[in-house]
Amino acid sequence: MQRITILLVALLGLSAWKGPAWKGPAWKGPAWNGPQQEATEEPHSVLDYVDPNIGTAHSRWFFYTPAAVPFGMAKLGPSTNGSEGNEQGWEAVGYDARHTSIEGFANLHEFQVGGFLFMATTGKLQTVPGPRAHPEEGYRSRFNKEDVQAAPGFYQVVLKDYGITAALTATKRVGFQQYTFPATDSAYILLDVGNQLGESGKVKDAYVSYREDNTIEGWVITYPEYVKKYQPGGEVRMYFSGLVDKKPTAVGTFSGATQYEGQTRRTGPGAGLYLRFETQPEEAVLLKVGFSYTSVENARKNLEAEAQDLSFQQAKQRAQQTWTNELSKIRVSGSTPENKTKFYTGLFHALLGRGLASDVNGQFPQNDGTIGHIPLDETGTPTYNFYNTDSVWGAFWNLTQLWALVWPDYYNDFVQTQLAVYKNAGWLGDGIANSKFVSGVGTNFVGLIMASAYQCGIRDYDVELAFEAAYKNEVTFAHRIEGAGKTDLKGFVENGYVAYLPGWNTSTSGSGFSVSHTLEYCYSSYAVAQFAKALGKKKEYQTLMQLSENWKNLYDKTADFVKPKLPSGQFIEEFDPYAPWIGFQEGNAWQYTFYVPHDPKGLIAHMGEEKFVHRLDSVFTVSEKTEFGGKDIDAFAGLTYLYNQGNQPNLHIPWLFNFTDHPWLTQKWVREICNQFYGTEEIHGYGYGQDEDQGQLGAWYVMAAIGLFDVKGLVETAPSFQFSSPLFDRIEIATGGREPLVIETSGNAPDHPYIQAIQLNGASYTDRQIPLKTLKKGAHLKFHLGAQPNRALY
Repeated sequence: MQRITILLVALLGLSAWKGPAWKGPAWKGPAWNGPQQEATEEPHSVLDYVDPNIGTAHSRWFFYTPAAVPFGMAKLGPSTNGSEGNEQGWEAVGYDARHTSIEGFANLHEFQVGGFLFMATTGKLQTVPGPRAHPEEGYRSRFNKEDVQAAPGFYQVVLKDYGITAALTATKRVGFQQYTFPATDSAYILLDVGNQLGESGKVKDAYVSYREDNTIEGWVITYPEYVKKYQPGGEVRMYFSGLVDKKPTAVGTFSGATQYEGQTRRTGPGAGLYLRFETQPEEAVLLKVGFSYTSVENARKNLEAEAQDLSFQQAKQRAQQTWTNELSKIRVSGSTPENKTKFYTGLFHALLGRGLASDVNGQFPQNDGTIGHIPLDETGTPTYNFYNTDSVWGAFWNLTQLWALVWPDYYNDFVQTQLAVYKNAGWLGDGIANSKFVSGVGTNFVGLIMASAYQCGIRDYDVELAFEAAYKNEVTFAHRIEGAGKTDLKGFVENGYVAYLPGWNTSTSGSGFSVSHTLEYCYSSYAVAQFAKALGKKKEYQTLMQLSENWKNLYDKTADFVKPKLPSGQFIEEFDPYAPWIGFQEGNAWQYTFYVPHDPKGLIAHMGEEKFVHRLDSVFTVSEKTEFGGKDIDAFAGLTYLYNQGNQPNLHIPWLFNFTDHPWLTQKWVREICNQFYGTEEIHGYGYGQDEDQGQLGAWYVMAAIGLFDVKGLVETAPSFQFSSPLFDRIEIATGGREPLVIETSGNAPDHPYIQAIQLNGASYTDRQIPLKTLKKGAHLKFHLGAQPNRALY
């Protein structure tokens, strides 16, 4: 520990600083330079490079859902502890690779949305999951990892205690669960509908039924923790309608351990249904279930439209073909199998998250509890899809850049979704669960996300309404509701900063996260200012640009840190730049001092370029010893470190060298982060049990691996990407234009991270950035890489 602290002091020139020593773990051994380049035979499918099991130790509720299609509603996966719920609504729960038993298979996985645990058993009927330490006390079953198959669109496992093979797949809104039983007269399928599951929160009411035509239907109403905080009194409703392809010999209901033989319906919290079968050896029983967030009737329509005549095998083939098509929009070759696995698994998570919430007929749940109706085109097809989403905090440094480049239609639908919520509720919601406000961190970046979409040419929506909503989000504090976040906006607008109030709360008077909020509001103000500029709205542009400069009010030039400032206007006296939560949300002053993404040149000028580069390079030199985020299995493992790749506020920082006279250091450190922070194991995947956040860390790796990233989040009127060195020999990207974007490298090797020269369409290219518009036309970029930096590249 002492040697790292001494190294830090020496590198950063902090001999005069009297704060505490660095608290990270000691490092042992040399830095890893990544896997060696090797020639390998290409497998038959991009699916071979996706491993859904990566990072499944200590993962979030929505992370492990292999049996799904891109952006789908039905997201099926095993649960090892989902029935235990989570106290605050965000903790890791659902599936954990370190657990040894499965309690069932959940069908709906979104932020604050969890529904319908199904399970199959044999022998004595049990109707509670039972504790993980003693699986025999409930219906859960032990399993072996070697009996698991997990791939995009498919999951299969042997339930060891029962000799049952469970297999899962899905269409957009329909889940397939197929159970292959041994010979027995006591085969059971359980529908545990009325209990808390994952991030769902407490159950308010539930219903489940069986009809003689083998129809199973039901619903559950939940009260998630984030709804409780950001929209008190709100609720999340989930519905299902399905078919069983075998007639049961007996039917009953249950509530907890109490069973009601012969009953075919049950209402209330805890409601469940069991079906008993007599099966032959290797006999499969299929459940085909449609889902909806609006009604049982629409769940039935979704089932009929997508899967009425579909077999399990056909559904699996379609799901995997869909995944192949989407993942193949970015084709990579060269490098190592390990890098390809990181790449396509990251892309898989980027496309998996933030799933569908509207029905085939265009109906969707509205914020006020009513049912919304998406307009239909001349064929009766909804003109856009409505989606659920975790917070977009940080998504502008990963997901939206990927969407803008390759999936603009989804991005457009995402904007339409936000506008639908705005029209119904009067405010934008940074996170939404069936339209209910579930702001992930109490801020709101939706205006920035919409501004970026517009600048990227994604505009198939009411642009004036989008600007109205975005502008209101940046400047309006009167009568602002909790669900819209930014409840401390008043001080930012009127006084030029958010005042620091000790504690965890945010109010009109200030916040415990005052510095990070001030910096974030500056960034989003700048983004919406560019939106205003593009629309010719000069007054709004000037107002927002003035607000975007407020970060300077919290920059202490005597320390070269941003610091919390009290309502009196004075900086706090006791200041520890390593300390999170004291003015900083999920980070510290070391990390947040670099949070001026809209004006990196201004930040560099404030600190002085030489000092800025020296500090930033030293931060990464030290952080390399902790693999850029720490090895503690914890979502917040790196909060006290100099740099933390495992959380959103840091994700732009290694790219800041591109705005200095040392751009090659971006090339060096981005490559090292890809090599060391990202892994291919259950524990070492996205750091060590850190929060992947519905595709954010996976999408960051994808953008880093192709060598394109924009610190500003594509919010300028002519958005551009900065460069790093691509990981692969050839990358072909279908951007939606007539020709693909092709990126090639020469001289690529693990010890060759530095760009020697760049060519665009065969001609020398010496700019530091390249316009998105140029890439979307179908450009051909070639990077020549080497072992030493080219200091005269730009």
